[in-house]
Amino acid sequence: MESPISSQGATPEEEQMILDTVEKFLEAEVKPYVHQLDHDDEYPQAIVDKMKELGFFGLMIDPEFGGFGISTLTYARIIEKISAVWMSVSGIINSHMIMAMTVQRCGTEEQKAHYLPKFATGELRGGVGLTEPDAGTDLQNIRTVAKREGDEYVVNGNKMWITNSGSGNCILLLVKTDPTAEPRHKGMSLLIAEKGPGFVVSKKLEKLGYKGIDSCALAFEDYRVPVERLVGGVEGKGLKQVLGGLELGRINVAARGLGIAQAALNEAVAYSQTRKTFGKPICEHQAIQLKLGEMATRVTAARLLTENAAMAYDRGERCDMEAGMAKFFATEAGLENATEAMRIFGGYGYSKEYPIERLYRDAPLLTIGEGTNELQRIIIAKQIIARNPA
Repeated sequence: MESPISSQGATPEEEQMILDTVEKFLEAEVKPYVHQLDHDDEYPQAIVDKMKELGFFGLMIDPEFGGFGISTLTYARIIEKISAVWMSVSGIINSHMIMAMTVQRCGTEEQKAHYLPKFATGELRGGVGLTEPDAGTDLQNIRTVAKREGDEYVVNGNKMWITNSGSGNCILLLVKTDPTAEPRHKGMSLLIAEKGPGFVVSKKLEKLGYKGIDSCALAFEDYRVPVERLVGGVEGKGLKQVLGGLELGRINVAARGLGIAQAALNEAVAYSQTRKTFGKPICEHQAIQLKLGEMATRVTAARLLTENAAMAYDRGERCDMEAGMAKFFATEAGLENATEAMRIFGGYGYSKEYPIERLYRDAPLLTIGEGTNELQRIIIAKQIIARNPA
């Protein structure tokens, strides 16, 4: 299966070809292996290699740097399709894409020319290093410090829950270049951190769901980064640069929640027509119909919110409220639909024989990652007030 897109960029027709390619890829390369890989918690190296071959790591990167330059809307639709089959694969792409798009948006011309072609091919692949043992939602509380010594930064500190950091070879690393700065965000910077001496993957973290993909604890012990890898070339811009990337990340997580919600609905609708109780298919029982009606409505509403946020991002508008709404609603829809599907399946939903228990394990992460859903509600409220002054 070859990539159908030329290096000249993605037209709407070509974007549809990419969607078709993704569906074929999922059918041939992912669906047959999900069950075993997930339950063995095995990294899907063959799937990653195929994604490299198809150019998936350059989906949103500008064509001038070797990517396809697809829209955020099409990207969200791709992530939905992937997540409906196996959410872990979407994380392999998305953390990498946040890294790449941050460099594309905020990097120097030299950084773009050097890194984006390597990101597009997957030669350099990774994610973002933000969270620490004592800093998650409150990123300004990070303690990883980068001290400048001549033409290098010397980094010391720890990161936690960093996706793609085990199998990947590069991350965007959020550090404090001025730990005494007030307000705190003015002392924060982003570094392009390739693996090398002092970059230690200290532990692969065991998780309830989101299996296969590597989530690791990292330690930086006198790790040296050349000054020219400071994103944008100016200190103190790191938090602002990260927040722009998180808007894309939240749209992606919304698409993941939508994918799980859709998959749970599909499984429940099919099962309810074949499972019989009291002499008729359970889909004819009103109690099951109530569940299916709510599940279908959640899917449609989540899709509209996700696509609305993606289109706002494509227009270049500030969309933290739209992304927050989509992330909040779609991930809750994924969790609720996975739970209802398990109830519809009954005991079989609790069995590893069916995919429902995997959806049920994967869904909760989405309500926590990329900013908790509690935080999303606060962001939404603050923006709705700011946009509608009395």
